[in-house]
Amino acid sequence: MLFRRADLGYKPKRLMSHGPQGMGRRKLLFYTHALVGGGAERVWARLASGFSARGDDVVFVVDFEAKDNAAFLDRSVDLRVLPRGHARATLALSRMLAREKPDASLSALSVSNLKHTIAARLARRADRAILSYHGFYESEPERLSNIGYRATRLLTRSSAATVAVSHALRRELVERFAAPPARTRVIYNPAQPEPAPAPVTKEDLTNRAPVVLAIGRLVADKDFETLIAAFAGLRTPQARLVILGEGPLRARLEQTARALGVDGRVSMPGYVAAPAEAFEAARVFALASRRESFGLASVEALAHGLPVVATDCGGPGEIVVAPACGRIVAVGDAAAIADSLDALLADPGEPGPRQRRARDFSLEAALEGYDALIESVIRHGPAPT
Repeated sequence: MLFRRADLGYKPKRLMSHGPQGMGRRKLLFYTHALVGGGAERVWARLASGFSARGDDVVFVVDFEAKDNAAFLDRSVDLRVLPRGHARATLALSRMLAREKPDASLSALSVSNLKHTIAARLARRADRAILSYHGFYESEPERLSNIGYRATRLLTRSSAATVAVSHALRRELVERFAAPPARTRVIYNPAQPEPAPAPVTKEDLTNRAPVVLAIGRLVADKDFETLIAAFAGLRTPQARLVILGEGPLRARLEQTARALGVDGRVSMPGYVAAPAEAFEAARVFALASRRESFGLASVEALAHGLPVVATDCGGPGEIVVAPACGRIVAVGDAAAIADSLDALLADPGEPGPRQRRARDFSLEAALEGYDALIESVIRHGPAPT
């Protein structure tokens, strides 16, 4: 993987613009803070790679180097690293936009949306800027991210379009932060693994050990404490809980498991970039979050044929929409989570409908959604006010 710092004297090759008639090759610029180990960062890398594979000229811009999700960015994508410091990075991004004039520029996450909007305004390219939100306000406590989120009304009205990754998140942006409804649309994340996992049978699941799998950063929003408490109340013999992820609450969660007497049956191996083997070893997937704008791991679980037990915390309710997919329970209800896990461990049901449901969240479906939006912005992007 090539990491190259943005050189303000760099002369890129000239490419034909993808105009209103759809002629020629477009130039797209994707921007986020870094390819760290988060779901939004993985989504952004997959989308950039997907558009590159379709024939677009794609530049992927980051604030600093990170390797966690670098494998999801194809080598055909031009990866650039901005100078350190928010002000310097924003100015460098502005100069890049003004110099290279991409047909559309897209950013992910609130702090990147803030810097992207400022840079696009300075470059007089705000009518080609698309913002995307991947989390709720309370999930972004960092100072600059918090400022960026509170500026949502201004940012979304100063750019061409805004993407929310679920209807729950769109409602938040429109009703709470006054994002313009006509310019705020929902495009679900590309969450189905590529290539799609092999078909699974009910017999395959029932023959597995009674393993409950959970994935996410070890932070308060994921509420793994409630999940561990629910697991401690399971009646299923020899059940085990595997939590993949890393974060600041590791010590507290380990202490919770010890206090409840289940530390010998709860394992936390850390962050795993490619968790296919974990899905293939589990019988049920659990998500106990307090809030979740989408739920990438829930789709991955369905793609592997697993039933999902998820809290009614936003996006997962738009994914687990039928009893065949799993169960939605109240946030923080350990007893309801335990009852649902016991039931699905005893009878995981037919995986077929779940694997079919996961296809609704394919990379191709997401590319089609973003492609339509990009073309709309190219043709009709409103001038910034």
